[in-house]
Amino acid sequence: MELRQLRYFVTVAEELHFARAAQRLHIVPAAVSQQIRRLERELGVDLFDRSPRTVRLTEAGQLFLPEARAVLAAAGRARAKIAALVSTRSTVLRLGTSYGLGEHLDRVLDKLTKLAPRVGVELVSGPTQSRLDQVRARTLDATFVRGVTESAELRLIPLWQDRITVALPASHPLAEAAEVELADLAGMSVRLVDRARNAPLHDLVVGACRAAGFDPVFGPPFTTLQDTLAMVGASKDTWTVLYESQAGRVPTPRVAFRATATPISMTTLLAVSETNPPWCLDALLRACDHDS
Repeated sequence: MELRQLRYFVTVAEELHFARAAQRLHIVPAAVSQQIRRLERELGVDLFDRSPRTVRLTEAGQLFLPEARAVLAAAGRARAKIAALVSTRSTVLRLGTSYGLGEHLDRVLDKLTKLAPRVGVELVSGPTQSRLDQVRARTLDATFVRGVTESAELRLIPLWQDRITVALPASHPLAEAAEVELADLAGMSVRLVDRARNAPLHDLVVGACRAAGFDPVFGPPFTTLQDTLAMVGASKDTWTVLYESQAGRVPTPRVAFRATATPISMTTLLAVSETNPPWCLDALLRACDHDS
């Protein structure tokens, strides 16, 4: 039983004439008659008495008419509620970003545009905890994060691994190899992000150095990307780290970007509200190449 069959039936019952009903429905009379016949076969009764001159409801048709109208009214109310929801729903996704997303962010935004072309995206940066608090407060719909294992009231969805890349002076002998052994960097100072600003990344790199057999020698901290790479390129014995997805976006002839022989990586996650996730979450996860 289809809603269109009920609609055709009610219209014929009101007009008691197939041609006039078809005119109201903006279809040909044969289509109306065909669907009514299918409905009658499904119900196992005739709904109309048909003669060359008249059309009238049978007893079954009279019993069926108020029920058909009730179903159509309920369907109309359901459509109206969904239409109201859609009309009030924001078409802007407020998305928090993490430092160094690089080509990952481009890929996500490109795919999201194809999957949900009516959704606009507003990108918001800031400290990790601030962005998590904004998701809890619903001033952000979602945010990318790293180095977070749990956060109250939020669902953390793993997305991809971000590999860490070493940046060192292009003139340094170590830059001649495709990969760098961390132990070979032991005699050089590292410009690493201050732990107060990014404890997960700081601890990851320090832990990897210690696993390679040395405690890193700290130089001035990582400030801005431009200034830090400029200082690395101008030095002879300084290095820093970037995310691999970011390194390809900042080519500079005086700095060489090299993978570590023993991979170092950090997981990027998407944080959303446990109870009120963004309405376009499925599309966003698909854009992130995540099996939702």
